[in-house]
Amino acid sequence: MLAVVLEQKHVLRLREIALAEEPGPHDVRIRIHTVGVCGSDVHYYRHGAIGPFVVREPLVLGHEAAGTVVEVGRAVPHLRVGDRVCMEPGIPDAGSRAARLGRYNLDPAVRFWATPPVHGCLRPTVVHPAAFTFRLPDNVSFAEGAMVEPLAVGMHAVNKARVRPGDVAVVIGAGPIGLLTALAALAGGCSRIFVSDVVPERLSLAAGLGPVTPVDVRHENLAGVVRQATDGWGADHVFEASGHGAALSDALAALAPGGAVTLIGMPGAPVPIDVVAAQVKEARIETVFRYAHMFPRALALMEIGALNVRSLITDRFPFGDSSAAFDYAASPKPATVKIQIELP
Repeated sequence: MLAVVLEQKHVLRLREIALAEEPGPHDVRIRIHTVGVCGSDVHYYRHGAIGPFVVREPLVLGHEAAGTVVEVGRAVPHLRVGDRVCMEPGIPDAGSRAARLGRYNLDPAVRFWATPPVHGCLRPTVVHPAAFTFRLPDNVSFAEGAMVEPLAVGMHAVNKARVRPGDVAVVIGAGPIGLLTALAALAGGCSRIFVSDVVPERLSLAAGLGPVTPVDVRHENLAGVVRQATDGWGADHVFEASGHGAALSDALAALAPGGAVTLIGMPGAPVPIDVVAAQVKEARIETVFRYAHMFPRALALMEIGALNVRSLITDRFPFGDSSAAFDYAASPKPATVKIQIELP
């Protein structure tokens, strides 16, 4: 089939590739409609590797997807041909200890789309386990459905942080994950969010998401802004979504006593932490790796209008222009948040 294939670093082609996939009794075949371009896809394109995951053979990219069911395994009770769906891209070993504990995202043997050597979904059809395939509500578009995967990261972070109604939160980094985390925190009950970044266009977009205060850290001190707005107390939650090591100091400075710092972004090198600064506030530190059990919750909130991701979808490319989409994603305009590729 025709697919977006990363041959090696900086070499991406739309070409035919042989992928032998037949659905088993518990699988479905899905015709892909929309695929989001993730930062990890772009990282593989630019660098050919992420940590221990190295592109050694041609690899189909893409893992944020929505489409239509075109074939159903005989043991699948809840899906039908014609259903509009989105798919969770990480498939664990059902018998693993992590899966049995309900923390299947931590299964070391998980097979995740577009993570070498597992092919992704930038192709006309995929075969996928029905258990990780979710029907879209009638009022949720394919484009919104393809946003559920990155949204699940933000929702998992909010869930681990234990957000309560009325809490105040800070999100460091106004990229796709940061902005989706802000939306998830608002849906989880936060009364006010501070979003920090250095890109004015993204901060302007953040300000339109609800009770969000943008903080341009080129000109403003994040902790100072937060303390002034909270009578010197600080934020109940700080979500670090930038991946910049220095941001951890800002996170602790902006945090209220007894608050939680949740680490989402992945720094490229080890990060020092001021343990005493964390101790004197009895700060709780949480970490996030992908998500678990978040897709149904995300779709339920999108269906009732409690989560609206449409404004974050800023750029669309046709499947035939996939190479151009990745070139653009490597050097996007400041206002770009989420790039999506639409298949015919």
